[in-house]
Amino acid sequence: MSDDDLWAAVEAASLCTLATIKKDGRPQLSDVSYTAADRVLRVSTRATLAKVHNLRRDPRGTIRVGPPGGGYVAAEVTASFSPPSSAEDDATVEELIDVYRRIAGQEHPDWADYRRAMVADGRLILRLKVERLYGWLRD
Repeated sequence: MSDDDLWAAVEAASLCTLATIKKDGRPQLSDVSYTAADRVLRVSTRATLAKVHNLRRDPRGTIRVGPPGGGYVAAEVTASFSPPSSAEDDATVEELIDVYRRIAGQEHPDWADYRRAMVADGRLILRLKVERLYGWLRD
């Protein structure tokens, strides 16, 4: 399977399971929605969640995508983060809006409410840079 074929399957999906490493070394799994481009996945998340704590301690993770035709794609990733949203018009909120539009494929019914909620939640963007892809796709 070519790297390009595997990446195309990741780009075509918008939901994956993210595995991070807990303090005790065991995996912690989270299902996350994402948008993907240029070998980077972007996820809207909150700073208080386990996946964020785990990735701040150890930025290595792995995602798994199950393409509709069968098979799987796994990607070893390295995490980085935007600053938490702190104002309704800051760069993080603008990026969260972009991620929402790309994942949902539509406009939010109330952008002012969305902006307020992003700040109230302290949302941020989790960026997952793909370092290695492997898996198989059904023909």
